Amino acid sequence: MNGTAEHKAFAAPDETRSFERGEARILKIGGADIGLLTLQPGWRWSEHVKPLAGTDLCEAPHFQYHIQGTLHIVMADGSEFDARPGDVTALPSGHDAWVVGDEPAVVVDWYGASNYAKS
Repeated sequence: MNGTAEHKAFAAPDETRSFERGEARILKIGGADIGLLTLQPGWRWSEHVKPLAGTDLCEAPHFQYHIQGTLHIVMADGSEFDARPGDVTALPSGHDAWVVGDEPAVVVDWYGASNYAKS
């Protein structure tokens, strides 16, 4: 991180990446890319982002804080869990995920946003 204070807001992101049933707002700040992911009900990585990524599973590692909604995550090794508001997840490469229920999932992605849903 450089020695200059920075202030940005997701309301005015440096970049917005839209994909079916979702959006990633990206801020470039403090030498990092931070993402705010909004994933609508019915969103599933393997259906809506896989065509952009071109891989069988999400290969981007993530470090995320879950703000709203429920995200079901399945790892390549078969382990799985639900991430809910207030949870923090550290996901290595090799996972699928989908929104559970009728509420959008909103996640701050502190690591992994720089390449997320990039075509």
